[in-house]
Amino acid sequence: MTSAARHWPLWVVLLAGAGVFALTMGTRQTMGLFLGPLNTATGLGLGSISLAFAFGQLFWGITQPFAGAMADKVGAGRVLLAGTLLVALGTFLTPLMTSTAGLIFAIGVLAAGGAGMAGPAVLMSATSRLIAPEKRGIATGVVNAGGSFGQFAMAPIAGALLVSMGWVGAMQVLALIVLLALPAAWVLRGNAQAAAPAGAKPVGTREAVRTALRDRNFLLLGTGFFVCGFHVAFLATHLPGVVASCNLPVQFGAWALALLGLFNIVGSVAIGWAVGRWRMKSLLSLLYATRALAVLLFLLAPKTGTVVLLFAAVMGLTFLSTVPPTAGLVAKFFGLGNMATLFGVVMLSHQVGGFLGAWLGGKVFEATGNYDIVWYIDILLAVGAALIHLPIREAPVQRPATA
Repeated sequence: MTSAARHWPLWVVLLAGAGVFALTMGTRQTMGLFLGPLNTATGLGLGSISLAFAFGQLFWGITQPFAGAMADKVGAGRVLLAGTLLVALGTFLTPLMTSTAGLIFAIGVLAAGGAGMAGPAVLMSATSRLIAPEKRGIATGVVNAGGSFGQFAMAPIAGALLVSMGWVGAMQVLALIVLLALPAAWVLRGNAQAAAPAGAKPVGTREAVRTALRDRNFLLLGTGFFVCGFHVAFLATHLPGVVASCNLPVQFGAWALALLGLFNIVGSVAIGWAVGRWRMKSLLSLLYATRALAVLLFLLAPKTGTVVLLFAAVMGLTFLSTVPPTAGLVAKFFGLGNMATLFGVVMLSHQVGGFLGAWLGGKVFEATGNYDIVWYIDILLAVGAALIHLPIREAPVQRPATA
């Protein structure tokens, strides 16, 4: 264990990891509340603005393998510092953009790229490095729950700011709030390869990625995570629009997002606890099957405020709960030395799905006036993801990426 790990108590490490995720993810997950005001102010159309949000989903994923590789080599602290500053800058500049290209730059490159640098690939690796192996399951659940708590806390704050000071001021205040994550970069400094046992030969990034991409279990895991990205991005971007299409007040959209975050705190911690007790692939299959059933029941139910909030709560239990077992399987397959890089590769698959979920939601609504087609696609993908995890073999690869 590194000197940094000896210096910081467990609760400080978890607070730092969860805090960064809360502020960056919480801010990004409230952006759906600004989709309507952005459309009104710019006149670009829902499809064009959805494209900027969708590009943000994709770039968040593209950034993570590279951010993970940087963290594995130069340390997580520097990467988290740069990422936090970029999230704040992109969020602050977004109201100043009046074109699709400008929105893609602010939302999709600066804010999303910064969030990728301060995202799960770096955070899961950094916290796993700084804590004892027997506590990693629950620790990744706690860090993951930080993103959910951020969504729960930030959505009502963003809604209140929207009402009190308008959407421009609200978005720029959120940008300043993100800067509260900066001190965590000092706590989480260091890299996994420096923490490797004495005499262990580190495996290079290129070799680690090549080994992973040849492994059937890793490919199945990444394919399932693609479905998670589709589902999460569609909900995060379009759930307020779904609520509005049900002719419910805007407050229900904000509280639906908040409930997604609140109940994912419960789901993330519970899954983190379960990771050490049940097979992780079985937990993932259960989560995806639950999503499929919940969406089907939502489509069949009357669209009242109570039904919408209940649906958001159930979705919250599964929303980001896939992250701890997915990160756990990556660590189990390949060890910790290149975990940030390899989990970043899995996150890229997640965010390709996220791009499609965010973009397709806007295009389908423009074409049909509702989101039904996307819901049906989501159900089919969730069923497929539940099945695709079953053949995964939970064991280290024959040639592990770290000693």
